[in-house]
Amino acid sequence: MAVLSTLRPSNRLLQIIFILLILRTRLITLPKDSFERLRNATAGKRLSAAELTAVLQQIYIKERDGSKTLLAPYRNRLAKVSIHEIAADILASNAKHFPLQSSDSKKSKGLLDPKFVRALRALLFHIAIPSLKSKEAFILAVHSFFLVARTVLSVAVARLDGIIVRDLVRADARGFLRGLGLWFALAVPSTYTNVMIKHLQSTLALRIRTRLTRYIHDLYLSNYPDLRYYRLGLGVGVKRDLSGEEQDTGNAGSIEGVDQYITADIEAWAEGVSGLYGNLMKPTLDLVLFTSQLSRSLGLRGTILLFGTYYATVRILKAVTPAFGKLSAVEAKLEGDYRAGMGRLGREGEEIAFYDGGARERDILTRAYMNLIRHVNFVYKIRIAYEWTEDYVIKYLWSAAGYGLIAVPLLFTRRRRPAAQFGSNPGSSLSASSDGNEVIASRTETYISNRRLLLSLADAGGRLMYAYKDVLELAGVTERLYSLVSSLYAVKPVSTGSNFPSSSGDVTNDIIGLEHVDIGTPAQGTSLNESHILSDSAEFVHVKSQSVLIRDLSLWLREGSGEHLMITGSNGVGKTAIARVLAGLWGPSNENGKVFRPQSLMVVPQRVYMPVGTLLDQVIYPDSYADFLEKDMSIEPREGGLGNNIRDILESVFLSYLPEREGGWSTRKEWRDVLSGGEKQRMAMARVFYHRPKFAILDECTSAVSSDVEGRMYQHARSLGITLITISLRPSLMKYHTQVLNVLGDDTGRWTLAHIGQDAVLTPMAEAEGDEGELWLGFNKEIASLERTLKKVDGWDKRLKELNTLLKM
Repeated sequence: MAVLSTLRPSNRLLQIIFILLILRTRLITLPKDSFERLRNATAGKRLSAAELTAVLQQIYIKERDGSKTLLAPYRNRLAKVSIHEIAADILASNAKHFPLQSSDSKKSKGLLDPKFVRALRALLFHIAIPSLKSKEAFILAVHSFFLVARTVLSVAVARLDGIIVRDLVRADARGFLRGLGLWFALAVPSTYTNVMIKHLQSTLALRIRTRLTRYIHDLYLSNYPDLRYYRLGLGVGVKRDLSGEEQDTGNAGSIEGVDQYITADIEAWAEGVSGLYGNLMKPTLDLVLFTSQLSRSLGLRGTILLFGTYYATVRILKAVTPAFGKLSAVEAKLEGDYRAGMGRLGREGEEIAFYDGGARERDILTRAYMNLIRHVNFVYKIRIAYEWTEDYVIKYLWSAAGYGLIAVPLLFTRRRRPAAQFGSNPGSSLSASSDGNEVIASRTETYISNRRLLLSLADAGGRLMYAYKDVLELAGVTERLYSLVSSLYAVKPVSTGSNFPSSSGDVTNDIIGLEHVDIGTPAQGTSLNESHILSDSAEFVHVKSQSVLIRDLSLWLREGSGEHLMITGSNGVGKTAIARVLAGLWGPSNENGKVFRPQSLMVVPQRVYMPVGTLLDQVIYPDSYADFLEKDMSIEPREGGLGNNIRDILESVFLSYLPEREGGWSTRKEWRDVLSGGEKQRMAMARVFYHRPKFAILDECTSAVSSDVEGRMYQHARSLGITLITISLRPSLMKYHTQVLNVLGDDTGRWTLAHIGQDAVLTPMAEAEGDEGELWLGFNKEIASLERTLKKVDGWDKRLKELNTLLKM
């Protein structure tokens, strides 16, 4: 510093600049490094590799109040997010706000009708922003504050702009510098306001998307008896009118491509709603404030011209605006069709490869893509005329009108002072010149301020016109989301017929059975006629198609009785339909049929579902890791062999080699492709042994397993006390069951139920047909034939020894 003090000012300045150039990198990175150190000090410790694996395995923690704390690894640190499920009473109370409604765009162009307003209000005020105390409402209030602040700041900037130019015309250096300082001071809150508006709009969009996604997840992924994620495809439901009354439609209208609704449509709707609020409120507020400010300068004549410009602009743009809402809805549907085709190709890739169906799938996807592209090109062509008219009106018509309005106060409303007013004496010339400059400066200030306000006014009007187009596009997405939510609410729970008396409620958990039940495919009722989507209206068509496969079926199984049922019959006769009715997926086809379904029931289909997750997740599905910990089970055997463990379960299905082969219990892979067909079916049986339900329905779930392994798994299931209901065509499984139900499949719905080893056969038509008309004696005749054949085995062995002796001679 002493050296620097001895230098001349110019050299000292050069020295300081040289030092700053050397340290420029450090000076630039210093704030960032300091912030990073502060964040590291407050964020907590970093997760080790083992801790990260444990977090990924656990996913969430169950809290005592029923909520869940989501464990989210981020930058090798752990972030915790509390998730509260939406209460069932809230979901039920909102049902009246989402009645099914058809779309009819003939009444109003672009879907801007009371139905759209009602749908938007239902989604916005009952899901997205449920109350004034919600965080979304608070963000909206803060967002509104900054929108108002920006309008006020815009008016202040316009006035300050005129003052600066006025002082410049006056050659007032002090006033000019003062105005310039105020300009820089005003820039600080202005820029901060602009940044906060964008930030709050993005935050609001994210909050709305999160709340809407969680709401639809809770509604869509519902438990038994709703099962909306399954029954929505069947379309079975009720239709509610506006008064909340239920009208049975037989079908609520199936929704295809739900993934498109939940992912792309929700995101587009959230961004559209959050952006539309700012694009509507800010321009509207600008129009009100700027018009009030301009009316003071324009006078009555200019104000009338200003409102005439507004009216002409609205009439012109409304006349040329296409139905963007309808076009947006069609584009979203075509996008969903193309996405569904790509998803199908990914899921069924192996099957398609076996058939060498790549060319055929390419044609299907190309057709779906070209339908989308043709529609998009059609929209682009429509936009040419609309955007040309819009730009012409907003940019040039408003600019011309602006110049005319600016001229009003200068040419008409203000009068020039007469020359005599300045006096006739020689000394008055200097005063006249000074007053003339003052008049020019004043007019310049008025011109600049009004011009600034008019430019802002034109910008506000343009954004308001653009917002009208955004509203039309939002209408299409709103219609799709409302149709999804209303269809989910319209799906009614499966009917199980008459229930047990309340006094015998404890018995229902120990019994599974059917009583006089007709089984058939669910009726396909009201569905949206997609052929009318591209036209001006959409209509609902009622189609009934229900076929009864099995009539008057009755069967009973009680836990602990040692009874096990095997269901057999030809393909397509309705064997799996029985499993669906017992599992609660389908209801009885007749009104007087009764279904007794215990809570402890597990169904294992032939096609095994492999969820995303670790190897441990494949065994414990549908339990989570938190549920697994609550059961006090272990993965490996404990000391002393106490308690159940996952290793022993895998050994019981001959899959104990998987953890070592695949890299451990925490390995994450696409298990659907990693495991073979037989391994996947054995994994499904491992889930049965893990959950140990009282009843298990096994639907051809061991068709890819060898007979010896299959027999051992069935024997182990019986040893665990699980009552089995097996659907199979393998006679070798008969020895693990005590009853056999044979579905005849002769288009009459007839069936027979026999106890293995007994001659009596239960059939609803036996009394009418007599002994000679008895439909089937079960496997008893086959058993007797096999027993007679087995008696000859000793004789065959004796003869075999004789032949061997003769051959050796």
